[in-house]
Amino acid sequence: MLTANNTMRTTQIVNVRSESPSTKTFSFTDKLCNKAKPGQFVMLWIPGIDEIPLSIMDVTNGVTSVTVKAVGDATRHMHALEAGATIGIRGPFGNSFTESRGRVLLVGGGTGTAPLLFLAKQLAQKTERLSFVEGAKTKDELLFVKEIGGVCQEKNIITTTEDGTAGLQCLVTQPLATLLDKERFDMIYTCGPEVMVKKIFEMTEQRKLPLEASLERLMRCGIGLCGSCVIGKYRVCRDGPVFNAAQLREVKDELGISKIGFDGSRIPF
Repeated sequence: MLTANNTMRTTQIVNVRSESPSTKTFSFTDKLCNKAKPGQFVMLWIPGIDEIPLSIMDVTNGVTSVTVKAVGDATRHMHALEAGATIGIRGPFGNSFTESRGRVLLVGGGTGTAPLLFLAKQLAQKTERLSFVEGAKTKDELLFVKEIGGVCQEKNIITTTEDGTAGLQCLVTQPLATLLDKERFDMIYTCGPEVMVKKIFEMTEQRKLPLEASLERLMRCGIGLCGSCVIGKYRVCRDGPVFNAAQLREVKDELGISKIGFDGSRIPF
């Protein structure tokens, strides 16, 4: 499977921006990534360390950006890199969100907000109305607040934090339930922790609303060979990472329950 997208290309980081105490956005140039669509991801190689999957946060004027939270050894090493450092890129891989031109709602949790911001920028001038609900544990972990405000009207933005340091003190799903009951949406997009995605799936199913969800799973190859990202009959890297409501129904008994670890064992969420 040595396609152009799957060939490792080396490039240099052109910019590093701190988004929060634990999260940074890294920008680089890569010709193949210039054609990336919202929802797709890359496999980013940190020389001498590891290769990790990252959703694409933005592609503007030939510069691609990815947002990385320091949660493990590889991502902590990534955070130590500065502009000028060499990295490797494979991809972009996976499918993308479909574009709805009606009333659209985006629901992001944590770094899952990154690909949704990319999508929001694409939809901003095409939709009837664009609304955004973002949740995080604390104010410091809320991402892209200014950027979201640039593509959505303030009245159409809801922010939640678990500790109450910004916005509403609750999980992102709490105000979402009220919003779904009082307003009509032609499409709902979501990305974030799988437990959150499962809850949103259940809420949209109860109301018979359309949904597309980007799933985050352990990925080692990015091309569907290793099986580490399997959910039901689907390989998240190859068949996703974006899944519609019909596909999510097929895997609802696994969704938000467990994932496959590096050693092949099941790890509860």
